[in-house]
Amino acid sequence: MAEKPSKDEPRLARQVGAKAERKLRAQRQVNRTVWLGLGMMGLVGWSVAVPTLLGAALGLWLDEHYPVSYSWTLTMLIIGLFIGCLNAWYWVSREHREMQQNEEDNNE
Repeated sequence: MAEKPSKDEPRLARQVGAKAERKLRAQRQVNRTVWLGLGMMGLVGWSVAVPTLLGAALGLWLDEHYPVSYSWTLTMLIIGLFIGCLNAWYWVSREHREMQQNEEDNNE
């Protein structure tokens, strides 16, 4: 003899379906997140390295053309590193906000 369906069965079925869909979506995005992470590491690395190297190059040029008692190279290297770190922080925080927004959109 078949049992009568309860009132909660359609709601339970929707919840199970939604959970299964989230799991499948997460499994599909694993590969994407790996590449996204590697890309982000590259972006962060270059966003620090380029200003640092540009600062060092500018410092070398200043040392050659405007010699003073302190090192322009070291000064500009530190300024470039600081700018690069700010730049990397900006990119990482931006990506973090986008990931949180996507996660909130997916949960709705």
